[in-house]
Amino acid sequence: MDQQSSQLRQSPVRDQHVALGATFAPFGGWEMPVSYAGVVAEHTSVREAVGVFDVSHLGKAAVRGPGAAELVNRCLTNDLGRISPGQAQYTLCCTPDGGVVDDLIAYLVSDDEVFLVPNAANTAAVCDALSAAAPAGVTVTDEHTGHGVLAVQGPRSAEVLAQLGLPQDMDYMAFADAQWQGRAVRVCRTGYTGEHGYELLPRWADTAELFAALLAAAEPLGGQPCGLGARDTLRTEMGYPLHGHELTADITPVQARAGWAVGWGKPEFWGKQALEAEKATGPVRRTWGLRASGRGVPRADMPVLVDGVLVGRTTSGTFSPTLRTGIALALLDTAAGLSPGSQVVVDVRGRSLPCEVVAPPFVPAHTR
Repeated sequence: MDQQSSQLRQSPVRDQHVALGATFAPFGGWEMPVSYAGVVAEHTSVREAVGVFDVSHLGKAAVRGPGAAELVNRCLTNDLGRISPGQAQYTLCCTPDGGVVDDLIAYLVSDDEVFLVPNAANTAAVCDALSAAAPAGVTVTDEHTGHGVLAVQGPRSAEVLAQLGLPQDMDYMAFADAQWQGRAVRVCRTGYTGEHGYELLPRWADTAELFAALLAAAEPLGGQPCGLGARDTLRTEMGYPLHGHELTADITPVQARAGWAVGWGKPEFWGKQALEAEKATGPVRRTWGLRASGRGVPRADMPVLVDGVLVGRTTSGTFSPTLRTGIALALLDTAAGLSPGSQVVVDVRGRSLPCEVVAPPFVPAHTR
């Protein structure tokens, strides 16, 4: 193992990933599996059957104490008042000027407890910001290695959970606290693929055994283990943002088309004044999808041009296994007047790749 690998944090399932022949890469300070059988095969398994992901690198944090939900609601963008205990919500942690510190899922346990799942590299920043704003009696605890996270995604995902005696019949963005072989596991109807699926949060020490059981149940159904490579192609086809690409300290929710995750009617949240001003005037740039018309695959941070004039840059890009063509997400100047059907060119390392502007998602969602 090289020095860089030895400095990366590791999932509790790492030994199984090695045994399954996974390739690894650093991600958010963690060494995580990229692929096992190949990204296209894993992607297709999720779209057509089921895939099992280890995403234990994701952060976990608990906000507890009298007024915990109130604290989260006055800090993060979305409105926890829209949901009830037992439901989850996509939300954003913003800076005063509207930039995005992180996007995360908030699980409303009760008025006095909210469980958060931020991105791996941003967990400490989210916890520190909430701790600084917390009133007496409310604690914010970083539980990054207290729980694993396993995602079971695809049209046959409910069958996998049923075989393990875990709950499956719940609404999208709802969760239930259950038992598996006498051990606690939180089962959530959430995911990052656009397919019907679940995310499971077992205790860290139970994660490897649960991963093996899920995989054993999935394989007879056409399922297989899936790495972060397929997770990226799946989320890009859906137009889902990845922090550091579509959402950053310089890219606001309004620009990223994430205004639906902002509780505009709330009296306060971090970045409220700046975001309201941007919403009122309209953003100077906005996220669009690009679908390649020619042969080639756009990647992140490539120039986008119209008649030779720079109008923006790609934020993510990949080959779409479903569409069998290159796709990208791009932040484009609103002054360019682009709309679905507009033609642009992506400069792919000096070669012009014609693309059509589309409104994501690139393929239909089946989350509900």
